[in-house]
Amino acid sequence: MHAGTQTALEFDRVVEVVASHALTPLGADALSQMRPLTDRRAVQTALAHTTEGVRFLAANEGGLPLEAPRDLAAILSRLAIEAHPLAAIDLRKLADFLQSLERSCQAVRTAGGGPYPALTAIANGSAGWTWECEDVARKIDAGGEVNDDASPELKTIRGRLRKQRNRLRGNLESFLRGRETAKYLQERVVTERNGRFVLVVRSEHRAAIPGIVHGSSTSGASLFLEPLSTVDLNNEIVALEQHEEEEVRRVLMGLSSGFRRRAADLRRTLTAATDLDTVQARAAFSTAIGAVEPTLAADETFELRAARHPLLMTAVTSRLETPPRADAPDEPVPVDIVMRPPDRALIVTGPNTGGKTVALKTAGLLVLMAQAGLHVPAAEGSVLPVFRSVFADIGDEQSIAANLSTFSGHLSNIVAMDRRLALPGLVLLDEVGAGTDPVEGGALGCAVVEHFRARGAHVVATTHDDVLKSYGATTAGAAVAAFGFDPETFAPTYRLIYGSAGRSLALEIAGRLGLAPEIIAAAAARRSAREAQLAEHLARIDADRRKLDERREELAERDRSLTARAAEMAGLERELDEREAAGRKQLEQSLGERLRSARGEIDAIVGGLRERVAALEREAAGRIDNRERALSTGDSGALRAEAQSALEEVARKMEVPAGEAPPTPAAPSLDVEVGAWVTVSTLGVDGAVRSLHGADADVEVNGKRLRVPLASLRAASGRPRPPRRPDSRVAIHVEEPVGPLEELNVIGCRVDEALSRVEKHLDHALMSETRTVRFVHGHGTGQLRRSIKRFLDTHPCVRRVSAAPPEDGGGAVTIAELKE
Repeated sequence: MHAGTQTALEFDRVVEVVASHALTPLGADALSQMRPLTDRRAVQTALAHTTEGVRFLAANEGGLPLEAPRDLAAILSRLAIEAHPLAAIDLRKLADFLQSLERSCQAVRTAGGGPYPALTAIANGSAGWTWECEDVARKIDAGGEVNDDASPELKTIRGRLRKQRNRLRGNLESFLRGRETAKYLQERVVTERNGRFVLVVRSEHRAAIPGIVHGSSTSGASLFLEPLSTVDLNNEIVALEQHEEEEVRRVLMGLSSGFRRRAADLRRTLTAATDLDTVQARAAFSTAIGAVEPTLAADETFELRAARHPLLMTAVTSRLETPPRADAPDEPVPVDIVMRPPDRALIVTGPNTGGKTVALKTAGLLVLMAQAGLHVPAAEGSVLPVFRSVFADIGDEQSIAANLSTFSGHLSNIVAMDRRLALPGLVLLDEVGAGTDPVEGGALGCAVVEHFRARGAHVVATTHDDVLKSYGATTAGAAVAAFGFDPETFAPTYRLIYGSAGRSLALEIAGRLGLAPEIIAAAAARRSAREAQLAEHLARIDADRRKLDERREELAERDRSLTARAAEMAGLERELDEREAAGRKQLEQSLGERLRSARGEIDAIVGGLRERVAALEREAAGRIDNRERALSTGDSGALRAEAQSALEEVARKMEVPAGEAPPTPAAPSLDVEVGAWVTVSTLGVDGAVRSLHGADADVEVNGKRLRVPLASLRAASGRPRPPRRPDSRVAIHVEEPVGPLEELNVIGCRVDEALSRVEKHLDHALMSETRTVRFVHGHGTGQLRRSIKRFLDTHPCVRRVSAAPPEDGGGAVTIAELKE
């Protein structure tokens, strides 16, 4: 990429803002070197990393806990010097940085909203420094001082130092308190000179206290005197301080060597820290400006939707400390910049101060940002090619020193572009052909745009020239778009309208900017009839276009309203369907519960009936044995009547009360008559009408009678089922026995299956008043015979159990005699 183009498009200022989001000097330095890439795969990878970083920041509040000192680079440079220990404070800073990196790597590995493959790969590339960092923390405190416990030798030296200093201070304080010596002192304090503790003595009493003078005050009135009695102690303290310094150096050298020994790991770790920081900085920048990842075009499509120039955004200008213009909007107005194949040239026109140059810069800057791995401030669905070269000729290239006029300066740039162009390429031309004769300039501008387009480059050019407008409107492979303006005030709207050649509005803009009206009137009078006619014609076209835009907006609003109404109706329909399904489910659950309750009651009735029958049989047998009067038929009849009444009560409970069915929407009335085959819409089932009760009807469905509202009935489609006899009670159906009741063959059955069949067979035999039953089970192992005999022995209705005579089956047959 051409460096001059990056400067013209202010890419360096975007880089500055991105670097300001870095958390470490390493990341900031790396980002300051950020340049657009030209390899498609590399661009795709960089964009994917930024997208992953945006996802990470959105899902993990607080981002990465990465932090580093401002002088990290200097610390690392000093660490590279062999045989030279790092200062204690530098070691502590380095350890804190490495610990924050380890926390950041762990945060990536355990972060929510993942996976984050790129960030995880970077984190896994960092080496561990737990032992080294903990060693530094043990030996150096947070203030950067070496602890006494850093080594046993250091602890001993510092202990001796404290002891000797206390002795020395006590000795010197005796001079301060002594009656004979205190009168010679200028001040009753102990101070320090040249690393030795001294007294402040009046100069006229120099000989009163024997000792060594280490200097005098500025006025000469005071002498700094070391008494002879403290010289040996001072000497010993100085020696101990030297030993302390040497031991501290040895400790610091050991800690520094711990990092130096792992130079390769340290380089790997610093690379990981730099990569993590650059990814999070790019992601933070993208989040701050509301940017998106553009799609890389597989063809030549260039489509920036709702693009915004980042250097006009508050989130960017606040970091650049660039004061916004007083007339500038709070945020830039989005603009669509589109070139779809086969179009590769876009001519942008419109009034002065209408936004043409900003749009041109926006197109180029967003291309550079995308190819540097940055998201672009545009709408989702934006598509960009990957360019090998990007050129921009923007601004006044006049140079007196280089003997270049405005026109020759622009032309020199175009010549350089043509020479260096590498495809795919993007060429941005501001006011192409300007600075010379309008007729020749327009023709030259058309030729330049067509030349680059024919070579295969994408070209975006701004102009006021009618020849270039005509070129964009009539040439295959080119398009024209104009910036709009308010028809009343001629203020720019900064909206780009495709297919419109636009008007420059030089006279109108001049009046808006305050030029004298008489000058504007004189200029209008100097226009030729053809020019005035063309201006009037363009004005009518603009008016017609505005009306079409208004009509299009009305139709779009109506379409949106209809879509919203359709969505609302669909929602109401879904709500009705859900209510209907809920009602159906509720009714099914209610019927199911009633059926389960009815089954339970019927089972209880049948069980009670069996117990009562058994009791009656035992009573009848007892009367026979005692030669008493037998039971009357009235006793058994009463038992049957009682059971019948209980079953009818169960059937009554099963009737569906009127109004229990769920409410349904009103439907067309249906002439319902008894016997009609209908569909119950609330349940989705078919049945026959059995009776009518005002606004309700009894419908028989699968043998069950339901009372439902007439409004819920629909004419059923298909052939009706054969009508069933209406019945308002629950019936108990007993299967007819298969085979003779006097004998049951259970050969080949398992014990549980055989006992079940024996029990059912006994019930049938008792109901048919059979008194002797043969159970054929065969010989086998005898297990089946013994189980059947045990069962029959305990049965309340069996009088006697015996084996059959030999001629009638013998042990293979068991005979049961039933009670009367």
